[in-house]
Amino acid sequence: MPDLPTPKDAAEAALFSECWDAVLSYADLCTAGAAAATQLATEAFALGMREVRAAETSSARSSGRRSPRLPVIPLLLTAVRTTAAAWETGGQGHDLDPDLRLWLNSDKADRYTGPPLQRPIALRGLRDLQEPDAALLWLAEVEALPRPVVARRLGLDPALVGDELAQVRVLFRDRCHRNHLDTPMDAQCRSYARLLDAITRSPAADIPPDLSRHLATCVDCAEAAACLRPQGGGLPAALAGGVIGWGGLAYLERRRRAAEVRLGAGRPDPADGEGGEPKTGTDRARVIRGGLLVAAVMVSLLALAASMMPFGGSGNDDAVAGDAPTDSSPVAAPRPSLPSATSSPKSASPTPAPSATSHKPGGDKNSDPEPQGTSSTTAGSAPDPGKSESATCEVAYDVVSQWTDGFQATVSVTTADALDTWRVAWSFRDGQKVGQMWDASVAQNGSRVTATAADYNKAVPADGTITFGFLGSWQGKNTSPYDFTLNGQSCTKS
Repeated sequence: MPDLPTPKDAAEAALFSECWDAVLSYADLCTAGAAAATQLATEAFALGMREVRAAETSSARSSGRRSPRLPVIPLLLTAVRTTAAAWETGGQGHDLDPDLRLWLNSDKADRYTGPPLQRPIALRGLRDLQEPDAALLWLAEVEALPRPVVARRLGLDPALVGDELAQVRVLFRDRCHRNHLDTPMDAQCRSYARLLDAITRSPAADIPPDLSRHLATCVDCAEAAACLRPQGGGLPAALAGGVIGWGGLAYLERRRRAAEVRLGAGRPDPADGEGGEPKTGTDRARVIRGGLLVAAVMVSLLALAASMMPFGGSGNDDAVAGDAPTDSSPVAAPRPSLPSATSSPKSASPTPAPSATSHKPGGDKNSDPEPQGTSSTTAGSAPDPGKSESATCEVAYDVVSQWTDGFQATVSVTTADALDTWRVAWSFRDGQKVGQMWDASVAQNGSRVTATAADYNKAVPADGTITFGFLGSWQGKNTSPYDFTLNGQSCTKS
């Protein structure tokens, strides 16, 4: 395993520290264990930084127009994907996530390395921006950093970063529109190109039913619609999926949660006019009409996710797919800090958060589900044969969202006693299966599910709360589980 490159100066050392967490987070999604994640991240980081330095040297020597290049973080993330492909080719694929291996050996992976005009529109649009503009868009939309933090990293005026971001969104839209027209299209897609451009430019415009049907079935046009309407809420998912490829949406969820946990903030504040209640009847009508387009685009992302998400399964045959993740989408906790750049990772490597599949045979931690809907239920709504009157813990089970054959849920357990580690178990009534889980590792035996603490959240104080979430599949019924226990002791339901 190669050493991390040595920073050339203090600025590059700071850049290393900022980027390592993102690289390790994606590498953890791509691998089957913590040690493999650290190795993959280290090799990819070294590869990506060589590319960054080579590009900087080339730009310094050239007096002409710079060659298109991704900003540093997405460039390093694509280096993770490239390194994973090299592992698969070189016989080290057993260390990768099984679903990623399937993706790497499919024509879906070819889309990111094939002819430039057939690559994802978001990838081409981001590369076409000036690098400072592309970095601003990525940090704000995908890394979900608050605007003051983005301004500090990029040396911008915090008071003006909102206006800068709005202008960059417009520039990105224009680049994507040009790239959409340059993309080889069949006659039907070509016939909708101008209409799609007009509709996405005017949120107040009515959406023809035939365009809605087309967006629901055409992956390429759905992807273009998400990029052409940057204020519609689908831009972060379009960027993450279009630039990273496999695992892009799961990475997006992780970074949102990491920003909340580490910085005490979620998504950047909306620019003026982007959020809040419509103040006039005209505004409300515009929002409603614009929402119809968003709905059509989000429905079409079912097909888009199918082209970008991990597929197949290892123990759970119920595929889960849906719309772009919302601000409440789950993400893994923050990653450890960057190791010393002058030392070998073998002796001083960071300890990444544990891989969700390292403790669960057949788990599916890396799928890119995008649940839709806003229904929420609480576990206490049904009789529970597992309740205990003398329990020292209390559990709340909430279905965050549910769709045709899948759902997203959170579990919160409050313990009266301090814990050094924890294990929460429950039973499903209707044959539900757990796929991806965050903030815990999962094992399922029939209807019985066991969630085990991650390394970073084992210790819980007295009267503290354990919280984790998961994505699952269901058929027929999706009633609340029962018989919750904490370290073998029964819990009551709230």
